[in-house]
Amino acid sequence: MAKITIDREKSAGTISRYIYGHFSEHLGHCIYGGLFVGKDSKIPNENGIRKDAVEAMKAIRLPVLRWPGGCFADEYHWRDGIGPQEKRRNMVNTNWGGVTEDNSFGTHEFLELCRQVGCEPYITGNVGSGTAQEMSEWVEYLNSDGDSTVVRERRANGRQDSWGVRFWGVGNESWGCGGIMRPEYYADVYRRYQNFCRQYGEHKLYKIACGPSDVDTNWTEVLMKNAAFCMDGLSLHNYTIPGSWEHKNSATKFTEADYWETLAIAADMERKVKMHAEIMDKYDPDKRIGLIVDEWGTWFEVEPGTNPGFLYQQNTMRDAMVASIHLDLFNRCCDRVFMANIAQTVNVLQAIILTQDEKMVLTPTYYVFDLYQHHMDAKELACGIEAEKLGTEKHSLPGISASASEKDGIVTVTLSNLDPAKGQEVTIAGVKAGKAAGRILQGKMDQYNDFGSAPLKAEEFSDFEIRGGEVIIRMPACSVAEIRISD
Repeated sequence: MAKITIDREKSAGTISRYIYGHFSEHLGHCIYGGLFVGKDSKIPNENGIRKDAVEAMKAIRLPVLRWPGGCFADEYHWRDGIGPQEKRRNMVNTNWGGVTEDNSFGTHEFLELCRQVGCEPYITGNVGSGTAQEMSEWVEYLNSDGDSTVVRERRANGRQDSWGVRFWGVGNESWGCGGIMRPEYYADVYRRYQNFCRQYGEHKLYKIACGPSDVDTNWTEVLMKNAAFCMDGLSLHNYTIPGSWEHKNSATKFTEADYWETLAIAADMERKVKMHAEIMDKYDPDKRIGLIVDEWGTWFEVEPGTNPGFLYQQNTMRDAMVASIHLDLFNRCCDRVFMANIAQTVNVLQAIILTQDEKMVLTPTYYVFDLYQHHMDAKELACGIEAEKLGTEKHSLPGISASASEKDGIVTVTLSNLDPAKGQEVTIAGVKAGKAAGRILQGKMDQYNDFGSAPLKAEEFSDFEIRGGEVIIRMPACSVAEIRISD
């Protein structure tokens, strides 16, 4: 029997709501068809934004959305996406599929999407092929209420008042698709660009420097040493890729050994986060700078018959387990992790939403975010996990993942039974439970929702009992649950 022991006196701090953020790039059908269909579409929309996608995102209280990329950000010139639609400049999306980008979804459309969802925007500026002046004027266009040519241009395009966009990324993957830069060079570039991103009125910026990929600790060391004084956040990108980069797994056809390999890779993310956090602590002991995990998730082979450059993959219960493992570890590391953005919101990689013309389906990963939403802005509670190690000789990990938080006198525990074949009894101790309520997502490891059939969803759960102040839960195989406990 597994056991989770909660310590209500020990905490890593407040779990930032931004840990539950998302990422939308001009890639495949994430934007066009997924989020934006245009005002003349037969698909129900408001100002061109799909109503069904908006309602789904609102339901999980999506807190922040990153845009326009990704690799696309460093070839995106924001002026191409403002003004009358018929005058917007076309370009070829050289990163993703070589398709024509007509820029019909630009700055105003993105901020309209954020308004409808009720989330904050996170904009990544073009450092790779853009200029410091270009990024500086984008900040001015969005945040200034002064009398300048740039502000007059915004007003002529239909927006009188500034938006006050807070989160700004200064480039994306500058070590790779964003410029193949050395860390010493990028540190200087970052310092220059951020210097010209001004504060207008009360619109204080949260400036995010491009951080490392995976385990590149040298990049973190160099950036923290040379630019920590002028950054608010440092990004980290890490994907869960079983197999190899050249020979990835299928998203839906995989073995139990593949399943355990995927989960073990996901769980190793905690080691990587702590590795970079330790370096950040050396230069920032007060933890002023947030670690921003603004790209994470599974990366499998694309679905057969789809454009390889569109990165469209299905989403099974295996993906749900990967999501629960990540969100649990981000919660536990909330003293340093301030934001995380899963890649990507719709139709790309580990999406929470899939669309096909007028049809929409919610993935198992979506329901994990649904189950975890009560952790937002709550006090993290330390939880010790005693669970048997499961998996294969090569890839094993504890069979239970969990995290806990408290807000308004209610303790929320999220837990996953990672065993794809057997149920587990799990005891939650240390909370003096008087009553509890639960919800659960469960299914076979390779089960998924599709447009013809969508059996997987979060449902009410009551297969538990309270005994002596402890909660004893009977977790089905391959399941993720939320238990809400009060005295």
